[in-house]
Amino acid sequence: MTFEIAAGGTVRTVSVTRQGARLRVSVDGRPWTVDAERVGPLSLSMLLGAEGAADPVHSIDAALAADKTAGDFDVHVAGRTIPVQVRMAGGFGRQKRAGAAEATGPQRITAPMPGKIVRVLVRAGDEVKARQGLVVVEAMKMENELRATRDGRVRDVSVVEGQSVDAGALLLVVE
Repeated sequence: MTFEIAAGGTVRTVSVTRQGARLRVSVDGRPWTVDAERVGPLSLSMLLGAEGAADPVHSIDAALAADKTAGDFDVHVAGRTIPVQVRMAGGFGRQKRAGAAEATGPQRITAPMPGKIVRVLVRAGDEVKARQGLVVVEAMKMENELRATRDGRVRDVSVVEGQSVDAGALLLVVE
């Protein structure tokens, strides 16, 4: 899965894939190996090491930020607390870095976390504009409207209202 993470006014592209019991994480193309453990219902503890290094380099704790929206976290690193926002790739829209390449190919809209489909706002064949709402997912008692990152046509809708979905489940595709 690919995410964008905003911290301290900088937006970084982060790709995550599972490698056995660990995660392979690429931050703006730089590879890391992460050993993550859930330590509470809304928090993780992670050991982060440069790919190929024998020992971890950083210990990071992340927890869903109190009184914030889904995707807002407080990250604790080296005694400091850093507010961080996590969105699916393209979720920050205009906040993207200057000079970032325009995305090409189909846009795959996936569930950011486990939840329930509340509303499907488009049908296959519909033309959509950038930032137009596509589907509303309820997760952790909050409704999250997932939007198109660019203009296109809906190729496929894989869900129906009332359906439960897992994190990363494909919801629809925009070409």
